[in-house]
Amino acid sequence: MSGTDTTGGGTSLHGKMRWDRIFAPEPVNLGRQHELDLAKAAILIYMPIVHCIIECTPEEGLVSGIPYLFDSVLGGPLGAPIFMFAMGVGMVYAHGRTPADYIRRGIRLEIAGYMLNVFRFLLPFLAGYLLTGDWERYIGMLPYRVLGDDILQFAGLAMIVMGLLTELHIPDIGLFVIALAASVLSGALNGVDVGTPLGNIFLGYLIGTEDAAGKVFSDFPLMNWLIVPVCGYIFGKRLQRVKDKKLFYGIFSSVCGLEAAIWFALGIGMERGMFGEGQNCYYHISTGDVLSSIAGAIGILGIYYLILPHLSDRMVTIAGGISYHINQIYCVHWVLVSWITMVGLYAFRGTQELPVPVTLLLGALISVVSISVVSISIVSVVTARLRRKP
Repeated sequence: MSGTDTTGGGTSLHGKMRWDRIFAPEPVNLGRQHELDLAKAAILIYMPIVHCIIECTPEEGLVSGIPYLFDSVLGGPLGAPIFMFAMGVGMVYAHGRTPADYIRRGIRLEIAGYMLNVFRFLLPFLAGYLLTGDWERYIGMLPYRVLGDDILQFAGLAMIVMGLLTELHIPDIGLFVIALAASVLSGALNGVDVGTPLGNIFLGYLIGTEDAAGKVFSDFPLMNWLIVPVCGYIFGKRLQRVKDKKLFYGIFSSVCGLEAAIWFALGIGMERGMFGEGQNCYYHISTGDVLSSIAGAIGILGIYYLILPHLSDRMVTIAGGISYHINQIYCVHWVLVSWITMVGLYAFRGTQELPVPVTLLLGALISVVSISVVSISIVSVVTARLRRKP
């Protein structure tokens, strides 16, 4: 009995010492998290290529090779979920962390999402119709394109909901249970059709909707995806108390990354879940897929943490600048992609399809231009303000 107690006590003490090595009783890790900057910057760099691949590759060409990599992997679990997870972490590290701050930020994101839809869909589609007279291609899709939800609309709604939930002082475990229940429920409700396009569009903000023809009306339904920023928020609160990041990421990112790698490999190999056929498999994501995407995000952060010591201070600073202006760069790149592919290519060539090498080059150029345009604009504004000062 005595020996058993000693062993149990020793094991408990060893476990306590291990956690004490990682976590401090109070927040100590309060600075900028550069691994998060690297993760967001990397996505912003390759996301224009993802969107160009989607727009310039025929549907049957997206099922294999380089297009599949960009569309279903980099543009799938290694794309939006990392953005959403980073948003949740950022809520913890932001200067304004009150529920009112979250709600105001959510409203701004909603407005930005609709403004983006005007400049990437409404205006170019009207221009495309004037140039081609193709009503079905341009005007017929406008209600969905302009009013439909996307990542910014989701982010705005999620931020507002998080503001309301934190106002109620719901503990972290409660937040997770609510988000998990929403994911399970939305999975059961996926594919609802209320019979009208507008009804499907607006219900699609909450759950995955589609019409009888299988047309996607909801890209990032709140209930399917809310668990991602919620887990990011919970993760961020733990990250603030981490005093040994190397050990922290060594344990958690290894376990999460391995789980995600196995889940992704099985999904790709068996063509199931978010790697199955059709856009709904990803946008109307299942609970298993979304949890594995969260695990993948944590695994990715660990990889970027390992990369950090090998980068120059200048590269880290540039990544931080790209990350800080994530919304502006995202909007600029989408506007460029829309005007170039949906208007420039289609209106003047009769098709927007391009060979894969040309598409990769186009996406890379749009990436460089979008980052440069935002950087130059910011420098110009700052310079102008400095000149006005007495």
